[in-house]
Amino acid sequence: MTESRDISIQVPVLTRVEGEGALELDIHQGRIEALRLRIYEPPRLFEKFLEGRAPDEVIDMVARVCGICPAAYQMTAVQALETLFGVRVDPWVAAMRRVFYCAEWLQSHALHIHLLALPDFLGYEAVTGMAQDYPEEVRRGLRLQALGNDLLALFGGRSVHPVGVRVGGFHRAPPPERVARMRKRLVEAQQDATELLRWAASLALPEDEQDFVCVALRHGQAYPLGAGRIVSSEGLDIAPAEFEDHFEEFQVPHSTALHALLEGRPYLVGPLARVNLNLDRLPEELLALLDECGIRFPSRNMYHSLLARAAEIWLAVHEAARLLADYQVPERSWVQWAPRAGTAVWATEAPRGLLWHRYELDGEGRVTSARIVPPTSQNQARIEEDLKTALEAFGLDREEAELRHRGETIIRNYDPCISCATHFLRLRVNRSL
Repeated sequence: MTESRDISIQVPVLTRVEGEGALELDIHQGRIEALRLRIYEPPRLFEKFLEGRAPDEVIDMVARVCGICPAAYQMTAVQALETLFGVRVDPWVAAMRRVFYCAEWLQSHALHIHLLALPDFLGYEAVTGMAQDYPEEVRRGLRLQALGNDLLALFGGRSVHPVGVRVGGFHRAPPPERVARMRKRLVEAQQDATELLRWAASLALPEDEQDFVCVALRHGQAYPLGAGRIVSSEGLDIAPAEFEDHFEEFQVPHSTALHALLEGRPYLVGPLARVNLNLDRLPEELLALLDECGIRFPSRNMYHSLLARAAEIWLAVHEAARLLADYQVPERSWVQWAPRAGTAVWATEAPRGLLWHRYELDGEGRVTSARIVPPTSQNQARIEEDLKTALEAFGLDREEAELRHRGETIIRNYDPCISCATHFLRLRVNRSL
């Protein structure tokens, strides 16, 4: 018999997530009466910092939005600006940018799987305890993460807040000998990526079937990283310039991060949404491996996000190795461009999901206003919806410690990048005489 009780559960600090947040849960008469994913980091006002900045300054500054996914912000901003300026980069730049983005997926996914998420599913407080029982698995994860960081540095000059990207291309092209050494490591890492996917498939992940709307980019030929149309599992199919016609951001009292809705509904962005919407864009070899491992997509189980991340690690390693196979240094690593007034818009797929930028520029190419919509703020409403649905299915009559741990597990499963999300705050002033 289910006990009817009133419970107030508070998780004052969420651990193993990027940034700072908290969870508050009020249970009354066996139902969740109030649920608040509190984001209390101060707003960083990044969009305001960009006003008055020249295009190449913007590229370097947006890398500071996040230490884990700086390339995503750079790739989104640079392509938005190039689209406005009418810049057509050459095939070398386009291919190397895809390698650069693969590097970020690799390091970010490897970090999340091994250091942040797996301790939840294997019953450990942190990766330090997990490493005692799974030493080879943790070493493999750290190798993959280090490889991603080094690949970022190859084109970015450094892995954290890289400085190699510029409008029109890259500041420099890495020498062939460095690229050859990197490609050798990528080829060797293909075995690690395959073993990781097989191991992930063997894990006893919780069963949690839900109904949710998936949103991701979709490209005409390739699995989406740096370009595509915005699509959803409900039939949406729009250009990035149409984003504001369908998606709404809004403030809630308990969060300095904005929430977002698609046509009035929460939605999911990130690796699971990407795989669900782009399964036919995965390489045949990867599809065969997923089938061999018994992994089935599309999936309605949010915990299969871990499997989607493992699949994208495999993709990133193989894709980067393929694109670097016939590497040659170009005559120039960038093309000329001229500024132009107007609106610059673009969207890419950050490791955590859809990332959308819009810039208004004057005739000198300086920013007069900016808007950045990161993946975590788009997932905020979906996380709260998931918490309510999943915790009620889990059983609200359980001990508070169990409910608290399950709530934290649900949040960490989204890999929220909280600092990225706290970029804007609406200010309302009421004065009376």
